[in-house]
Amino acid sequence: MYRIMQVMVAESLDISRETYFAIVLDRSMQGPVLVGSPEGGVDIEEVAASRPERIFKTPVDITVGVTDKQASEMAKNLEFTGPALEEAARQIKSLYRLFCGVDATQVEINPLGETSEGEVVCFDAKINFDDSAKFRQREIFAMEDTAESDPREVEAARYDLNYIGMTGDIGCLVNGAGLAMATMDIIKLHNGQPANFLDVGGGVNEKQVLNAFRIITNDPQVKAILVNIFGGIVDCTTIANGIVGACREIQLRMPLVVRLEGTNSVKARQILDESGLPIQAASDLADAANKVVASLHS
Repeated sequence: MYRIMQVMVAESLDISRETYFAIVLDRSMQGPVLVGSPEGGVDIEEVAASRPERIFKTPVDITVGVTDKQASEMAKNLEFTGPALEEAARQIKSLYRLFCGVDATQVEINPLGETSEGEVVCFDAKINFDDSAKFRQREIFAMEDTAESDPREVEAARYDLNYIGMTGDIGCLVNGAGLAMATMDIIKLHNGQPANFLDVGGGVNEKQVLNAFRIITNDPQVKAILVNIFGGIVDCTTIANGIVGACREIQLRMPLVVRLEGTNSVKARQILDESGLPIQAASDLADAANKVVASLHS
């Protein structure tokens, strides 16, 4: 049974006509783009697929913003007329100011419509925010509802770690999303199953390594851990000291395989060797995957 935690009450309005409007960041356009269609509502994807000529796009010069001409042309493309056209254009410009002001990556209004009295209304909205702008938008990010999120992901985010839980039994601690994906692939290639995706990022410190180990080991399905670090920005000695400290503080009792390459990796491996802890060193990624999978059956 699903438990309802909150109820939103909104004014009921009659919609006489629906259109679609959005502002999105488009890499191919190298900036924000206005996207609109006079055919809004739940079937907008079908419109895009079957009637692409009914989708209108207008690139925006970020040094200028949305001009009066662009806003009016988009409102006309959405088939607003009379006083509603002027009001729709005004709202389009206001939505662009919102888009910039809250560091959004997308502002989607579906539908942007008219009431039976001719009033232009944003009946529904979806806004995506740039995670990198969290330091500027603290009030917005503080409103995030994590009640239905994986508590491990929520805890990881609190420590500036990127975590995604999976169903396997090998915990992974890696730096960089690409290396994390490669690590999970090679674990599966060696007939193992990753328990998570955990990216510590480029600015990791020893405390974050400790917190990463806590998150991984709090998962009861994890039976072994693989640490795979390529130190470019990351100093491998920071990782090594973090591993040693984490193993001692949480009293790690499961197999741990570590592969460290890159910045200060020789010194980092020495730190692990001299720790006296039962840490298995790996010479490369294939060796690391082979050892961590084998440790589950030893």
